[in-house]
Amino acid sequence: MFKKNSKKVLAVLLMVCIVFAFAGCGQQKSSADEALSKVDQIKEKGKIVVGTCADYPPYEFHKEIDGKDMIVGFDIEIAKKVAEDLGVEIEIKDMKFDGLLPALVANKIDFIAAGMNPTEERAKSVDFSKVYYKEEQRILVKKEVADKIKAKEDFKGLKIGAQKATIQQDLAQSIEGVEPKLLSKITDLVLELNNDKIQGIVLVKPVAEAYAKQNKDLVVLDLGLGTGNEEDSSVAIAINKGNEELVESINQTLDKLISEGKVGEFITQAIKLAEEE
Repeated sequence: MFKKNSKKVLAVLLMVCIVFAFAGCGQQKSSADEALSKVDQIKEKGKIVVGTCADYPPYEFHKEIDGKDMIVGFDIEIAKKVAEDLGVEIEIKDMKFDGLLPALVANKIDFIAAGMNPTEERAKSVDFSKVYYKEEQRILVKKEVADKIKAKEDFKGLKIGAQKATIQQDLAQSIEGVEPKLLSKITDLVLELNNDKIQGIVLVKPVAEAYAKQNKDLVVLDLGLGTGNEEDSSVAIAINKGNEELVESINQTLDKLISEGKVGEFITQAIKLAEEE
């Protein structure tokens, strides 16, 4: 009787040990998965997800090509090269500019390519690649008022538009006596300008020029708006903190593109594409 019971007890104990052994293996595998770097995770998925705001020609914008709506621009070409160098496919997520950083921090996207300035404030929550472009700021206005504006002071009492959560927002708010109008989409700001609800839009120079090319009633004022702050004129790629290997990989791609003169080529091609009917 004792021997039979002993055998049953031993059998139960053996089963318990096996269950715990498998559970332990599962935990080890889970920990190993969590230990994968961001680059390894991306390569394992075979895809990298880039966040952008595609209303910002020639950086990123929508264009109908062969009857299909495409997101194009020189930021997009750079992002494609990042994916190519990692040996993975690219997925582009178009969203509002002020939603990009929260999406990156929440790991909904892998990096941001959206003409983003690497400001001190943004660097508190994300990391940045090296700078790949430096920009100038301008104001887009209607032709009919262009001759009346010779200096920033001439905007006193007028409404000036800018995209939310951008350097351009800060610049618009810094012009004395101006009433800023802040929206998430530049296309909406241009509509406001055409409908005389605002009298100007603060934009980076190539973007302002691209919209002026598309709208015959609009012109870019030859009025500099530089802040004297290096970070305000620089453009870089944003990456979530703690992903040094991904930052390094992106920087290697940027080094290659800059040394080969490809960034300049991408900008020229994107401007031409933005101007095409």
